[in-house]
Amino acid sequence: MHKELETLIIPPDVMNDIDRAAAGEGLDSLGLMERAGRAVGAAALRRYPGALRFVVLCGPGNNGGDGYVAARHLREAGAPPAVHALGDPAMLTGDAAAMATAFGGPILPLSDFAPRPGDVVIDALFGAGLSRDVPADVIAIIGRVRDLALPVLAVDLPSGVDGRTGGICGAAFQAEATVTFVCRKPGHLLLPGRMLSGTVELFDIGIPARTVLRHSSHLRVNSPSIWRSALTPAGAGSHKYTRGHLAVFSGPFTATGAARLAAAAGLRAGAGLVTVLAAGPALAANAAHLTAVMLRRIDDGEGLSALLEDRRVTIFVLGPGFGDGERARDYAARIAAAGRRLVLDADGISAFRDAPDRLFSLFSGQVRLVLTPHDGEFERLFPDLAANRTFSRIDRALQAAARSNAVVILKGADTVIAVPDGRALVNVNAPPFLATAGSGDVLSGIVGAHLAQGLAPFEAAASAVWRHGEAGRIAGDGLTAEDLPDAVPPWPRD
Repeated sequence: MHKELETLIIPPDVMNDIDRAAAGEGLDSLGLMERAGRAVGAAALRRYPGALRFVVLCGPGNNGGDGYVAARHLREAGAPPAVHALGDPAMLTGDAAAMATAFGGPILPLSDFAPRPGDVVIDALFGAGLSRDVPADVIAIIGRVRDLALPVLAVDLPSGVDGRTGGICGAAFQAEATVTFVCRKPGHLLLPGRMLSGTVELFDIGIPARTVLRHSSHLRVNSPSIWRSALTPAGAGSHKYTRGHLAVFSGPFTATGAARLAAAAGLRAGAGLVTVLAAGPALAANAAHLTAVMLRRIDDGEGLSALLEDRRVTIFVLGPGFGDGERARDYAARIAAAGRRLVLDADGISAFRDAPDRLFSLFSGQVRLVLTPHDGEFERLFPDLAANRTFSRIDRALQAAARSNAVVILKGADTVIAVPDGRALVNVNAPPFLATAGSGDVLSGIVGAHLAQGLAPFEAAASAVWRHGEAGRIAGDGLTAEDLPDAVPPWPRD
């Protein structure tokens, strides 16, 4: 597998374009199908050596063709499978018809499949191109396989999962493993498709990397290989100001903890200095807890404007526990007018729910704004995008980034990071126990620290999401947000 393809994500329609381009360049499509089906058969034998029976379910398209190839190789390996087809095999065309003929064994109707204990099901019904509900007879088969808890090996993607959105089209198989080809598809990474795909095995069937890259977009799995070199290592002449000064706004006296979480994470993630900015009543609460993080009194917009005269204070985090919508809008406007970069989270996002265009107009031109919404906060700024059921999570993040002229971190178990120029990443390293109160505050502080150290907004956001996920993995099950700053790992160098 070419290293450029290891993180690439290809939507199903683009994969179709790549297949056509490969054929136009002289690659034998039948040979590609042969290699794909052989990989499926090999995976089945490797994963399930004790299977009493392999059952291959073949659909009416090329996914079914892969299934027929797998069935032939299983038979040649001494494990003759039962093959059941959706539709009339005589109606197959092209490569799928050729491979059904080459199989040469009995092909039974799908309706005749009676699952039994000891079966291993190879799902070659629909693959990644499905975008409509599966038919009723397939839903019935899915139910019977699920009731017996039979292991399923999916070809390309579990049938019933939309390869573009990860959504379920009526019903879907729960696969233990999925064998896919060339690159991962969005449905392997976006929920619930990611949970239904099991372990994804990526197999190179021989389409040249140059062909794939020529037709692909900047959609990838978030990985250090993408942004690792963006941070310049500290040299002998480095000092705290060369690593940036991050400022985090505190909430009121009764809600100061969120800002301290963000500040602690920012300091741990590499910012040279971190200051919590608090109004008078919150000073004492913050002062009782802060040591390496500094504290400064900011009561109103005039106080912030005075601080903005110090050009060494480069990055601001606004929103965690902040509470005051009117003051948040004023502060964001002053930060924008001063040309600084802003990480807007939580209450900072909600402050603009009635006037999102006002926020977007503040940060026109060069990208200086990072938005970190969860789904509910996203809906407050982008209600039409959130309501559009045809959009994938990637679509929503990309359109939001273009509209807001901001890097958007659409948080969740399948976090998407998008930038206005069309690049997007899907994050996969976050463990489920990161879903705890205060976790997002920690993420905003890491983003701020990366910006303070000079990273471009997209790279700062992507690397922060990844380090945040690693911190969750290191802190382990049962973590609280207070555990996360100390668990933030060093910047990856290798």
